Amino acid sequence: MRTATPGNSARRVGDVSAVKDHYGRDGIFEAITDALVVAGIDLDEVTVNHLGPVDEFHVGGRSATESLVARAGLPDGKRILDVGSGVGGTARYLASNHGHVVTGIDLTPEYVETATALTRLVGLDAKAGFEQADVLDLPFPAESFDGAFMLHVGMNIADKQRAFSEVARVLVDGGVFAIYDIIGEATAQLNYPVPWASTSEESCLATASEYAVHLEGAGFGEIDVVDRSRFALDFFASLRERTGPPPPIGLHLLMGSEAPTRYGNMVKAVEAGTIQPMEIVARKTTN
Repeated sequence: MRTATPGNSARRVGDVSAVKDHYGRDGIFEAITDALVVAGIDLDEVTVNHLGPVDEFHVGGRSATESLVARAGLPDGKRILDVGSGVGGTARYLASNHGHVVTGIDLTPEYVETATALTRLVGLDAKAGFEQADVLDLPFPAESFDGAFMLHVGMNIADKQRAFSEVARVLVDGGVFAIYDIIGEATAQLNYPVPWASTSEESCLATASEYAVHLEGAGFGEIDVVDRSRFALDFFASLRERTGPPPPIGLHLLMGSEAPTRYGNMVKAVEAGTIQPMEIVARKTTN
């Protein structure tokens, strides 16, 4: 089992400016609300489900979120940290379907602003809030949360040991950390761009074994790893079966004109077995 090095570049963990540049773009909230109107959805009646096609920025969308939440097994109504919350889809799902009180953090200011506005739009701002913050230096006291979720974020974090240690610090003893990430060798040969990186220098892949080593080093145990490749392949196949023009609400609103290329390169790599989407659930050990 090989311990991960700080990624395949000289960057500090998920170099803040590089991550912001990759994900940030102006007018995200307006693009989403315009697409809702085109889809015939009254903005006064928008629900969490209406937003699902755009705000679940990971392979499998809402179905993948539901699977990870079920595997985490947290009782309803807990205090939850959403690491790399994007435009807030997972946080809103956790708040609306499970009554959790969720704090989402993200490096990208446009994502934080959009997450806040969309959450207000669906009337969940009392249950889910967002702030710009770095998982390497979380602005929360120890034992602030009962559980944490991280979906398709680790690929932008080189120093996973430090990130996981920070998550452990803010969890209560016995707290659950549920991860859904793209896993692969740091040297994996991918065609770029992909959803999380424009070049290989921006990608911080690690193997499941390396994730486990870093989780253990951060104070987590009971580590359960589940390969979700079959789920992903079935999901990709279902997308190919769709006919007609793409729906107005989708991930293209976040990825822009390069969306087909980014997504297509990732799909090819999963189909080739070069990378795999995996669920990893761990529990903070008692001090």
